[in-house]
Amino acid sequence: MAERTSLAGARVALPTGVVESGQVTVADGRIVSAGPDDAAAGAGAAGTDRIDLAGHLIVPGFVDVHVHGGGGASFSAGKTEEALRVIDTHRRHGSTTMLASTVTGDLDEVAQQAHVLSELVQQGELAGVHFEGPFISPHRCGAHEPTLLRDPDPADVRKLIDAARGTAKMMTLAPELPGGLDSVRLLVDAGVIAAVGHTDSTYDATREAIDAGASVATHLFNAMPSLLHRAPGPVAALLEDERITVELINDGTHLHPATLELAFRSAGADRVAFITDAMGAAGMEDGIFPLGPMQVEVKDGVARISDGPTAGSIAGSTLTLDQVFRRAVSVDRLSIDQTVRALSSTPARVLGLEDRIGSIEPGKDADLVVLDSDYALVGVMRRGAWVVRPTAG
Repeated sequence: MAERTSLAGARVALPTGVVESGQVTVADGRIVSAGPDDAAAGAGAAGTDRIDLAGHLIVPGFVDVHVHGGGGASFSAGKTEEALRVIDTHRRHGSTTMLASTVTGDLDEVAQQAHVLSELVQQGELAGVHFEGPFISPHRCGAHEPTLLRDPDPADVRKLIDAARGTAKMMTLAPELPGGLDSVRLLVDAGVIAAVGHTDSTYDATREAIDAGASVATHLFNAMPSLLHRAPGPVAALLEDERITVELINDGTHLHPATLELAFRSAGADRVAFITDAMGAAGMEDGIFPLGPMQVEVKDGVARISDGPTAGSIAGSTLTLDQVFRRAVSVDRLSIDQTVRALSSTPARVLGLEDRIGSIEPGKDADLVVLDSDYALVGVMRRGAWVVRPTAG
């Protein structure tokens, strides 16, 4: 077995820009060298498996900080086998790092889900647990069961943090609710990212949450008041503040292309994190799928709540991040550098993992995605092992 693998002849997206004829050499699960192909460190040496990827593009593994399900499975099922199916589905589409996002449910049930998911974090399969709900606004609940919503009492917030046994990474809440600001402070003190989302907050109340320590906007524009000229609301507060990273769902349904462009122009790629917000239908055909206690119908790839008081509401997405990459560069005309930042380096920084993942640099984990000339995924490597091995070479 070769001790080293050299991916050669490809375009390589480095932090300094795209190298047109480059190489990435990997050994022991880490990147050894990356740069022009003629500078490949030991690429032709004995014991090196050289794979010719001319005509392809190598980018860092994608980092998804907001995903609920995929492959017909859900993190909210509270079952290890389902969680592993979600992970496998998205990993095969390039998400080499991800948080497991829960949805609103009975507090004890969500706590139990976090307990199960924490084991997979400890095993290195997940980067952490993200709680989306139940501490969100009933006026902006979207695909969350309205009867199970509750105010963010710090004691309840603490209960979920403790249930995750040190693996809680992010919690989405509506800071204008009673206990909201105290809960933001609690989260920050506990080392958990406080995210503003599913909120009916005003501009001023959102500013208070940011000053209290909130640092992420959960799927900006969606499930929050629109930007108005006399009531700028949370959108303006979140876009203008350099302390905030904004999540965007780039599927052509959640956001108009002009809205996406506005976010990039306002925040820049260093403050945008593309997410899937995917539910169980990601990677599947149309059909009926569960989302926590709700039922979702997927038609033409768009997921909506099928019945109840929130029927018709968009229920997450059916995205995988390779689709997001392709749309960003082919439809939205973002540069490869902007897209890589929004899919890899920025979310890695949000998670505090930029020293290990998020860019192609020596010493970092060998998490790589190989795309063909049309930006379709053909290969995925995670920690030096092929998840999807490219057929080229």
